[in-house]
Amino acid sequence: MKNKNKDIQTSGNDNPMQAQDTNSKNTRRSPGGHGPMGVSGEKAKDFKGTMKKLTHTMARYKIGFAIVLLFAVGSTIFSIIGPTVLGNATTKISEGIISKISGGPGVDFTALGKILVTLIILYAASSVFSYIQGLIMTAIAHKVTYQFRKDISEKLHRLPMNFFDKMSHGEILSRVTNDVDTLSQSLNQSLTQLITSGISIIGILIMMIRINLSMTLLALLIVPVSVTIMSIVVKKSQKYFTQQQEYLGHVNGQVEEVYGGHTIIKAFNKEEDVLQKFNEHNEKLYESAWKSQFLSGLMHPVMSFVSNLGYVGVAILGGYLTIHGKIQIGQIQSFFQYIRNFTMPITQLSQVANMFQSTAAAAERVFEFLEADEELPTTATPLVTTGLEGNVEFQNVRFGYTPDKIIIHDFSAKVSKGQKIAIVGPTGAGKTTMVKLLMRFYDINSGQILIDGHNVNDFDRSELRKMFGMVLQDTWLFNGTIMDNIRYSRLDASDEEVIKAAKAAHVHHFISTLPDGYQMVLNEEASNVSQGQKQLLTIARAILADPKILILDEATSSVDTRTEILIQKAMDSLMKGRTSFIIAHRLSTIRDADLILVMNEGDIVEQGNHKELLAKGGFYAKLYNSQFEQTA
Repeated sequence: MKNKNKDIQTSGNDNPMQAQDTNSKNTRRSPGGHGPMGVSGEKAKDFKGTMKKLTHTMARYKIGFAIVLLFAVGSTIFSIIGPTVLGNATTKISEGIISKISGGPGVDFTALGKILVTLIILYAASSVFSYIQGLIMTAIAHKVTYQFRKDISEKLHRLPMNFFDKMSHGEILSRVTNDVDTLSQSLNQSLTQLITSGISIIGILIMMIRINLSMTLLALLIVPVSVTIMSIVVKKSQKYFTQQQEYLGHVNGQVEEVYGGHTIIKAFNKEEDVLQKFNEHNEKLYESAWKSQFLSGLMHPVMSFVSNLGYVGVAILGGYLTIHGKIQIGQIQSFFQYIRNFTMPITQLSQVANMFQSTAAAAERVFEFLEADEELPTTATPLVTTGLEGNVEFQNVRFGYTPDKIIIHDFSAKVSKGQKIAIVGPTGAGKTTMVKLLMRFYDINSGQILIDGHNVNDFDRSELRKMFGMVLQDTWLFNGTIMDNIRYSRLDASDEEVIKAAKAAHVHHFISTLPDGYQMVLNEEASNVSQGQKQLLTIARAILADPKILILDEATSSVDTRTEILIQKAMDSLMKGRTSFIIAHRLSTIRDADLILVMNEGDIVEQGNHKELLAKGGFYAKLYNSQFEQTA
């Protein structure tokens, strides 16, 4: 199920923060300052603190990590012993050949066979241990990422609405997908590499010293050279990796935006403008990507060149020592294998260090999201809505989406149960905002909102919202059957109750004409039904909820005139005995309202019924007459 947050979007410009978000969602960075998509090459602001949190999170898998450590150590040790045993085989063969030349018995194939069997057992054991530790580590990594995604999903439902005003949808999706994927890959690769590389370096160094100290010292001369070269390359490539991920976010964000609005783009012939903007972002992505990849690609050939210089020096010294009988020929072979194996874990450790930076950056973004301030309960003993009748009162309500920009200055109104209340006014007057405050999508700055004399802050938010049914101008349906979409408002409703609600909303006939009827599956955007039909389905969903308080935000604006008349009749029967708030732009639809609240610039400027307000000849009368003048 997708979370588009359409049910909480404003009508017009009631929420300036959302308008800002629409314009800048592709370029906004998170509060942490990281790019919107991915974290490769980024550095965490608090590396130690983040890694400490990550370690604490993974502590529940400590037994699994202990097993991974055990098998990783075993695999590495068996692998390290291998070259020495292979060197013994080479020595046996060389001694046998020399013996044969001197008239002796030649190669001792029995002893050679035993050495080779031992070698096979060592490498087989190393492979089995490596497979087991890889299997366990993969399972742990996926369990950790599963838990992160679960925590993020649950966190989304506990965040206040103003959080989503400040962070774009793409940024939130990036936390769930890119950052968690980075964590999964890093945990799966970096931890085992850290263990095996560390043990390999120590073990190989011991075996090299055991063969010959002077050759070991010569071989170690390449280490500081290698480290210096790697640090220079990493430092140079780091900034390009960061730019690459930033521009990747811009490209992805624009593609997502263009795909979602491709009809509008075609309608206004903006394909060339969109393509030009895409090419600009893509060009910057190309520049940063090839530079980062080129510099990273330099690592291997440069390291190979330095290593080969070391091999030459060791070969000369080894030949000299062999001639003087200080080491055996098989030991030279073993030593060369150890040199090659020695530089590999050093390179891996440098990669792990870079990977840990990415891990920390990704983890920091995930923890930053999970630690965001939640909607806290306003009372330790919340009231229940059972028995409430739906009397609503606004007392001197003051509210702004930001403290320095107040849009509702001093709103007061009293609504009795069962009344039909219309809220009218120009775009941006604060009509939809009042409904959001009533349902506690946002908390007011001052004043009170009462339901049956109880402050809405004395209710748990989820309990409070059980009293409401909503039908909005922006329809929201999810990928699923029509039956499931209508039942969304009351999951325990029977099929018969769903069909009854559909009939009341005058949508049953339409559904019956579909090939699969109520079992027809709506696609991801619900584009396989018309806008009017989608609106009818949301109305049926509200009818099924059977709420105490009904909110209609331009609920009939997306249907034709004939359907609107049918819906109006269904709404009239639905609203009987319920407190109903109707947000309307077409004033002809609310003539029979018990009370009309006329809003302008966040305040009620007039209130009364239709006849009273027309008789006053004030703001409402001007709005009403202007609509008919436009129609005429």
